[in-house]
Amino acid sequence: MRILAVDHGEKRIGLALSNLTAVIASPLKTIEHVSRAIDAAQVADLATQNDVELIVVGQSFDEAGAPNPAGRRAARFADELKKQTNVPIELWDEAFSTQDARAARIELGVSRKKRAGHQDAFAAAAILQSYLEARRRADK
Repeated sequence: MRILAVDHGEKRIGLALSNLTAVIASPLKTIEHVSRAIDAAQVADLATQNDVELIVVGQSFDEAGAPNPAGRRAARFADELKKQTNVPIELWDEAFSTQDARAARIELGVSRKKRAGHQDAFAAAAILQSYLEARRRADK
């Protein structure tokens, strides 16, 4: 089962894809934000191209556990995506995904120069890896 993860941002959308056994997440690409409908169409198209069976959209929350403004935007994006694909969509807490992606790249020894720039696809991979690990724990 292949899973696609989305790190939805105001300017860019990071995407990550699992391997066929849904064990390992890898960064796929970053797309520039155009509009909610066009962005959702691009993600739906990538899901089709990669035979995705589930899309996980990262959603952020405030300290009280309610979706913050970015989390509400991610939920609206997920709603638009549902209109454009039959692939099931699940919202997933993206807490610290960008920081986790940055830390993982440092741990792997990626140079500061190569780490510079946008982390969106790596953040999507962190979201997806978190989802995959939680799913594995739940299946035990």
